[in-house]
Amino acid sequence: MIHKMLALPLLILMGSFIMAEDSPLPLFDFAGADSTKDWQTVNDGVMGGVSEGEFTITDKKTMEFFGTLSLANNGGFASVRTKAKKLGLEKGDTLVAKVKGDGREYSLNLYLNKPLIAFSYRATVQTKKDEWIEIKIPLDKFEASSFGRPVKDAGAVKPEEINALGVTLGDKKAGPFKMEIEWIKVERAGK
Repeated sequence: MIHKMLALPLLILMGSFIMAEDSPLPLFDFAGADSTKDWQTVNDGVMGGVSEGEFTITDKKTMEFFGTLSLANNGGFASVRTKAKKLGLEKGDTLVAKVKGDGREYSLNLYLNKPLIAFSYRATVQTKKDEWIEIKIPLDKFEASSFGRPVKDAGAVKPEEINALGVTLGDKKAGPFKMEIEWIKVERAGK
């Protein structure tokens, strides 16, 4: 009888542990005082454009990516991305992010630990104006891209090669933009 009574709390405890595994694992949030140190902007000025993109951590502990997109001088993109570091992504993972946008179409980008110029794996993120949404994109849905154009025969992204991620606006619509990110997490397959 005593063994059965001890087993019940143990099972409940084990069930709680398993349920904790089911929740998405945090990759980035913006609650810490040093949240900006892992991020940087890369805009079309690297190729002669004049778009302005910046980011800031708000009082609400979110990252706000904002600026003005310009098509002048063959420009047309603004981006914010993490600095290179191992992200620990695995095959079957799904990226999940909570974002509030301006109704424009952004892309979520994955960058590799290889010296490839203007290369990333991209997935489209359609924002809703002034509305928080949760986006979920499996890693195998990201498509290879170079200079904003699809790359055929690049193959699927290899999670172990991903060492940075970011958000790009390149919708060919000049003007102001703003997107806010509360967090970015990863869901593990089969958990």
